[in-house]
Amino acid sequence: MVRVYVPRDTTALAMGADAVAERLESEASTRGSDIQLIRNGSRGLAWLEPMVEVETASGRVAYGPVSAGDVPGLLDDGMLEGNDDHALACGPTDAIPYLARQQRLTFSRIGVTDPLSLDDYRALEGFQGLENALAMSGQAIVDEVKESGLRGRGGAAFPTGIKWQTVHDAAGEQKYIVCNADEGDSGTFADRLAMECDPYMLIEGMAIAGLAVGATQGYIYLRSEYPLAKRILDEAIARAEQAGYLGADIRGSGRHFDLEVRLGAGAYICGEETSLLESLEGKRGMVRYKPPLPAIVGLFGCPTVVNNVLSLAAVPYILARGSQAYADFGMGRSRGTLAIQLAGNVKYGGLIELAFGTTLREVMESFGGGTFTERPLRAVQVGGPLCAYLPDSQWDMPLDYETFAEVGAGVGHGGVVMFDDSVDMAEQARFSMEFCKVESCGKCTPCRIGSTRGVEVIDRIVANQDRAANLELLEELCETMEDGSLCAMGGMTPFPVKSVINHFPDDLQR
Repeated sequence: MVRVYVPRDTTALAMGADAVAERLESEASTRGSDIQLIRNGSRGLAWLEPMVEVETASGRVAYGPVSAGDVPGLLDDGMLEGNDDHALACGPTDAIPYLARQQRLTFSRIGVTDPLSLDDYRALEGFQGLENALAMSGQAIVDEVKESGLRGRGGAAFPTGIKWQTVHDAAGEQKYIVCNADEGDSGTFADRLAMECDPYMLIEGMAIAGLAVGATQGYIYLRSEYPLAKRILDEAIARAEQAGYLGADIRGSGRHFDLEVRLGAGAYICGEETSLLESLEGKRGMVRYKPPLPAIVGLFGCPTVVNNVLSLAAVPYILARGSQAYADFGMGRSRGTLAIQLAGNVKYGGLIELAFGTTLREVMESFGGGTFTERPLRAVQVGGPLCAYLPDSQWDMPLDYETFAEVGAGVGHGGVVMFDDSVDMAEQARFSMEFCKVESCGKCTPCRIGSTRGVEVIDRIVANQDRAANLELLEELCETMEDGSLCAMGGMTPFPVKSVINHFPDDLQR
């Protein structure tokens, strides 16, 4: 029997993976070929989806992008024997350069396994971190995470271990672990891939976090636009409970951790941790004043760890291999790996996991292959809609939190959105202000009113209405929003606007 893998993540499904799977089964049956069809996760090579893999004696061989109409021809040309003569043949999967040059720690299993198979997960070091954590004290787990250098992958890059230490030390009979899975930044999809392709990794990371700080309840706050992730997570949680990895007596240890998924309501502001907590409590998603910090007074007034999906997903590796194994990757204070998501006007879009320190140019040219339009690259936005647009002169900076911060940029969640030379950067500056205007929770004046006025001022500049005075006014408005806003929504909106003023001034002079 030949094992054939067809991915089942959202990207592959959008490109016709279900039809490919059905055609493979029907054609194999007609031809008398004995196959076992496995619906795996995606490897993250978006331009090759659906990417079909065939298991051979020498390893898995890939073909892509495959459509249902390609199936008969592939079978005729010996796909089930791993023949690489077909135009869609990509050779041994692990040798595809896009994959082979990565350092996959967090994403080592995606695309390799059936996402819901506990046996597959355990066979690849799954739950080893949790087993190790069950033999440790909460403080020892926290120390391991601190020593790894892991920082929040949601944007602020706050040291994960320090946040856990605060919750560990906080008084309270009830504590919570909350996963921020409200992935809303432009060009980002790593959280979705983690949840759809390796859900037990997130479940394990949250359970370890619960053991570390003494929390017995966890919630995954999932964006409503991810229905497939919801179905997969719900099923994975049920299977993990049945196998004893969640519940009142984890693996017979007497320690307790329950987990459930809650859906968001489509508000970008709920990616901010206090707005998320308000929404999770059933209220309108609005920013809370800080202090108190959520680590002290969080969900339902209790000490709460709020971490991004990728932060929690990195924890099983750290507890399985040790903090030093993770800290050995990266540079400076940016340890471990970064999930880079290549999107926008790019030839080879997808997920890339690399140690901190690689350059943007390397990512965009060597991995991305330049622009999809084959026109010259002009600008790139890293870190989402609240981060700066970077010109060619800044593409050789290493991807590192401190290096980017020094030039007013941000790494954020690792989304990299590329633009060719046809882009109108004045339009991008306006979009940044308009995005804030639409998504602001409305609680503070600098964000609510500042973004509205910002759109109007940029429109006047583009229309050449008293341009010099309005440019000065725009800079003053950005300063007010940056210094006076309650959260990063208004405080960071000026970053992309100011980057256009500084690096693409000609577009504002047209």
